[in-house]
Amino acid sequence: MPGGRLTQSERQQIALGLADGLAYAEIARRLERPTSTITREVMRNGGPAAYRADLAHRATERRAHRRRQAVPRDASRPPQPHGRDPEAVREYEETLTTVFIASGTPKMMARVMACLCISDTGSLTAAELVQRLQVSPASISKAVAFLESQDLVRRERDERRRERYAIDDDVWYQSMMASVRSTAQVAETARQGVGILVPGTPSAVRMENIARFLDYVSESLARAADQAREVLHTKPGTTSGAPLSHREGTGEPAATA
Repeated sequence: MPGGRLTQSERQQIALGLADGLAYAEIARRLERPTSTITREVMRNGGPAAYRADLAHRATERRAHRRRQAVPRDASRPPQPHGRDPEAVREYEETLTTVFIASGTPKMMARVMACLCISDTGSLTAAELVQRLQVSPASISKAVAFLESQDLVRRERDERRRERYAIDDDVWYQSMMASVRSTAQVAETARQGVGILVPGTPSAVRMENIARFLDYVSESLARAADQAREVLHTKPGTTSGAPLSHREGTGEPAATA
């Protein structure tokens, strides 16, 4: 399997694959590359709709040049535990960050989220985040404040009374519920427009349908998140799969004795 950086020819093949509507996994298979490599390449260079091979290649060269001028990687990254491949971990962290950014998370906040997610402890001090991400303490403080406002990160004190920023098992549930609240707010605002635009008029009907649609989506999402919440607390070695309450919510008949 090829290693190293993507070549310009490979980037052209990625662009052709995207134009043909191929999935990342299929493009990766054809190039004999990991799917994560293709995902990261596309998402950090405009996404599937805006990806251009020539622009992506030049952007990668500029990033490589900046890295050579920056602090050596080994100086900022601690050794990896459990025999992990440091380069593979670094690349995965970049992929995760890129996906967070594509989902709407600001760049610095996405970097902090990814760094916390892949740490075994799930928590890091401000100093540790500064060292790992090679950014200023002010950047970390701003990112954490934003993530706290979204219920994605919490502060805690360790035994040395140092403040740590933690991401716990419930973070994805909290994120989903924040999305539910946001969607419900849009639905309510759309509903307010019905009276202003005069019920029965084309624009009022449109806003009413938007409100009904978003009501259904937010309610369904909240119900699904509540039913699946226990999955986030599943420990290694236990039975995986959807919770019983989720299966019951699909309409499947319950087993009887």
